[in-house]
Amino acid sequence: MKYLLHSMLAISLLANGATHAQKLTQVSKVWVSDQGNGTYKNPVLNADYSDPDAIRIGDDFYMVASSFDAIPGLPILHSKDLVNWKIIGHALKRQPPFEHFEKTQHGNGVWAPSIRYRNGEFYIYYPDPDFGIYLTKAKRITGEWSTPQLVASGKGLIDPCPLWDDDGKAYLAYAYAGSRAGIKSLLAIMPLSADGTTATARGRIVYDGHELDPTIEGPKFYKRNGYYYLFAPAGGVSTGWQLVLRSKNVFGPYERKVVMDQGNSTVNGPHQGAWVNTQTAEDWFLHFQDKDAYGRVVHLQPMKWVNDWPVIGTDKDGDGKGEPVMIYKKPDVGKTYPVTTPAESDEFNTVDLGLQWQWQANPQPAWYFTDACKGVIKLYSAKVPDEAKNLWDVPNLLMQKFPAEEFVATTKVYFKPNPKLENEQTGLVVMGRSYAQLSIKSKKEGLYLVYSICHNADKGKTEDKKEIIKLKSGQLQLRVQVFKGAKCQFSYSEDGIKFVNAGEEFQATAGQWIGAKLGLFSIRDTQTNDSGVAEYDWFKIDK
Repeated sequence: MKYLLHSMLAISLLANGATHAQKLTQVSKVWVSDQGNGTYKNPVLNADYSDPDAIRIGDDFYMVASSFDAIPGLPILHSKDLVNWKIIGHALKRQPPFEHFEKTQHGNGVWAPSIRYRNGEFYIYYPDPDFGIYLTKAKRITGEWSTPQLVASGKGLIDPCPLWDDDGKAYLAYAYAGSRAGIKSLLAIMPLSADGTTATARGRIVYDGHELDPTIEGPKFYKRNGYYYLFAPAGGVSTGWQLVLRSKNVFGPYERKVVMDQGNSTVNGPHQGAWVNTQTAEDWFLHFQDKDAYGRVVHLQPMKWVNDWPVIGTDKDGDGKGEPVMIYKKPDVGKTYPVTTPAESDEFNTVDLGLQWQWQANPQPAWYFTDACKGVIKLYSAKVPDEAKNLWDVPNLLMQKFPAEEFVATTKVYFKPNPKLENEQTGLVVMGRSYAQLSIKSKKEGLYLVYSICHNADKGKTEDKKEIIKLKSGQLQLRVQVFKGAKCQFSYSEDGIKFVNAGEEFQATAGQWIGAKLGLFSIRDTQTNDSGVAEYDWFKIDK
């Protein structure tokens, strides 16, 4: 009977298009925060989910993070206990202005967002530092999100967070990007229409951090016990502290208090995050740590209120300022839930791509097709932009975040180039300001394995290429092993058993406001009416 029920459930899932059901229940082989004994270890997300914001709705926690120019953008993660997270969707399928984001826009696009729930709808506010503050809404967290609308236009408006007051009035806290606005280290609040869709007046500066809290930004706006609170990071992304401001008046004046810094921990710059509470009235704080090439990983800290001030982390000396924990008792949410981690590997056996994948720009329809019957993703070679100096400028890179400090990524490809073309190329890449790639390249004489490194790709430098071997066929396994310190060794296998190192070790680097990424590409340098195709059978993350 149990077998019959399981079979019926499986059929039901397939019939309802639950294409990611199996992927979402995979447990990572390289990083699990839940230690299985009632404790967890930080980071709870050992991947680049920068600028996290989170809310609880009933028994469910939802998180959003920055996505910059990566598409789909605004990743949405779900957890039942704040420790075990999985990706459940994206709020941004294409990024406006659409034509603008058809080209790579490193470091631009979606900066620190916020998520709230009101009157049966989810609200995500996100800033684009070049255009203004957008709002997108949905009635279901995994449903269709509305077309983003500008709430407040203008260059340099960043890090928005709304607050609906007890009287129904709405406000938006935000900061300024010096690179666009010409001012920074300031927090401001602007009034909104009651439905939160439109700014109704200019913002007012409520805190100037130049003297005590330089580079203050990323405010999260709350109200508790008659106080308005702004949780805001200051002091720089990799070096700063978590500040909290409070006032009895929405526009201030605000008192300040540092509530968490690195202290004696190994967690540099612990700040920028979200206060959430559990059903059992526990308070917790999610924040990021900048780990350079690994990006901004997410930590979970215990939090308590003392004299109407939050204390985040552990306060060993009782001065009201905490420091991060590395191992701690899991939140009390009334139940114990299974170990869950974000998607990493992909068998390409479903109609949709795994939710971990993102393009480097708004995708074009002809870049890829999934073939669920065959169990492959087909990457058709796309012409590189005429102005591209290297892969940094190429939009059709299909990538995901580094999932841990140490891991092995392996993929199997069957490359079928157009025999009438030369210089079609497909392969595995580790992308950052500098990048390395191992690829198959077509020539008149046949297929060749090429290893390339491009130092300072963001500055327009060209690749340093090394031809490894002439291949017997277009079927190959490509691999990169990432060691501590983000050192990468590429290798290949023609028989799927023996792997041979290709080229020298590569030091991965961060991208523009993001960690290094890894993934796949398929390109050509000429225009054609019939490109070649690279069929990727699977992509696996392992120890």
